[in-house]
Amino acid sequence: MKLTKAHREALRDILTWRRDVRHFRPDPVAPDVLERLRAAMDLAPSVGNSRPWRVRQVESPALRAQVCAIFEAANHAAAAIYDDTTRAAYDALKLAGLREAPVHLAVFTDTAPEAGHGLGRQTMPETLAFSTVSAIHTLWLAARAENIGLGWVSILDPAAICAALDVPDDWQLTGYLCLGHPAETDDTPLLHRVGWQENAPTDWKVL
Repeated sequence: MKLTKAHREALRDILTWRRDVRHFRPDPVAPDVLERLRAAMDLAPSVGNSRPWRVRQVESPALRAQVCAIFEAANHAAAAIYDDTTRAAYDALKLAGLREAPVHLAVFTDTAPEAGHGLGRQTMPETLAFSTVSAIHTLWLAARAENIGLGWVSILDPAAICAALDVPDDWQLTGYLCLGHPAETDDTPLLHRVGWQENAPTDWKVL
């Protein structure tokens, strides 16, 4: 299949309007949409075709409450590194949509997958985690194409999440994701809009 200008423009629109969403409407995400997003992850590249991502959809109210508590503890510790002025700005940020998002996905990397037979990762074992990140990004773009927002919550203790969700010892948390219908859409990142930080240009040099 030869892709066209229309494909390029559509992809450019998806990339431009992809945002890290923190504000969600309570409407549920339709099961058929979730299935398409799962299928999109299957199209992501991975080192040695190992496909090391492992996804757990967290529905249990008790488990969600544990995740929220883990976030609150980590967020409190993270705020402590700032001076008073910067901490006030930090505390005002909306850094997670855990309570509002209808869908929670914990995405882990299996650090010893049988698939792929170790191909391509002997010298760079971190490519397993890179592969999972690639799958998350694929999911992110597919979600935007479905008008679904995704927020990546990184202010969490990975070991605490692994314990709470009782995953195998050789799984590492790569991303905890919130999905849902965004409360609003914007082509400017939230942290830019609130004055936290502007985009830095890509450091791309020809040598």
